[in-house]
Amino acid sequence: MKRTILSVLAHPDDESFGMGGTLAKYAASGVDVHLICATRGEAGEVDPEYLEGYSSIANLRVHELNCAVKELGIEPVRMLKYRDSGMTGSADNQHPQALINASLDQVAGEIADTIREIKPQVVLTFDPIGGYRHPDHIFIHEAATKAFKLAGDPEHPGNYPPFQPERLFYHTIPRYFIQFNVRLLKRLGKDPTKYGKNHDIDLTQMAVDEFPVHARINYAEYKDRKVAAAACHVSQGGHGLTRGFVRWLSWLLGARSVDQFMQAIPEPNSMSIKEDLFL
Repeated sequence: MKRTILSVLAHPDDESFGMGGTLAKYAASGVDVHLICATRGEAGEVDPEYLEGYSSIANLRVHELNCAVKELGIEPVRMLKYRDSGMTGSADNQHPQALINASLDQVAGEIADTIREIKPQVVLTFDPIGGYRHPDHIFIHEAATKAFKLAGDPEHPGNYPPFQPERLFYHTIPRYFIQFNVRLLKRLGKDPTKYGKNHDIDLTQMAVDEFPVHARINYAEYKDRKVAAAACHVSQGGHGLTRGFVRWLSWLLGARSVDQFMQAIPEPNSMSIKEDLFL
C-alpha cells in the first residue's frame, strides 16, 4: 500500500513554521504528503508593502502557502472555507464565518471525508493547546481528532467508503526551547507575555504545558527545504528564520533539525521514542 500522510492545520504558515521539516523529509522519501488548511489567514496585520498586487490579505497568504507547499515537495493544499478567527479576545473572534464559530461536527466531517478519500496511514495535527493557544489551532486539534475516528465509522455518512487510519500524532514544541526563550527575553528586558510579530503570544503560558514525546523525526538533511518554505511566508516574517540571531538560536537548541510528536492513537505501549511515524 502506498504510504500516505495527512497534515491538518489551521493557517497558511503553520505547515512551514511547525512540522515542515517532517513533511519535507517524508515527501522526499516517496511518501504522499497531503495538507488541509482550514483558513486563509485573514486575521492579523500585514505591512502594506507586501499587499502590492494582491486584493486582500487572504489572497496574499494563500499565495505564500502555495509557494511553501512547492518548496516542501508535498501535494497541493486542500483549503477549507473558514475564516481566520484571530487570537483570543480579538474582534475576529466574533466574525460569523470564523473557524471557532463553526460546528465542530461539520468541520470534523469535512476532514473525515478527505481521510476517506486519500487513505492516509498517518494523520498529523496540533497538540491539545494548539502549540501556543491559538483558538483556531485548538479547534483544529479537536476537529482532526474527531475526524480520525469518524473516518472509520461505517455509521458516519460521507462521499467515500469508511477508512480507518493507523496512527494519529500531535506535533509538540520542545518545552526547553520555550523556557529558554522566556529567560532570554527577560534578560533582554522584553516581555515574554507579548511575543511574536503581533505581540499576542504568551510564552510563559506555553512553558508550563508538558506533553509526552513518542516520536522524534530528524530532518537535518531536508532543513533547507523548511527554510525555503518559511521564506515564502514573507508577510509573516518568514525571512527572519533564515538569518541572524534567530537562526543561531534555533541551531543552538536543535529546533531546526528535529520535530517531536505525541502519539495520540493508538496509545503507545512502549517507552522508547520512535524515529519513524509509520512504525
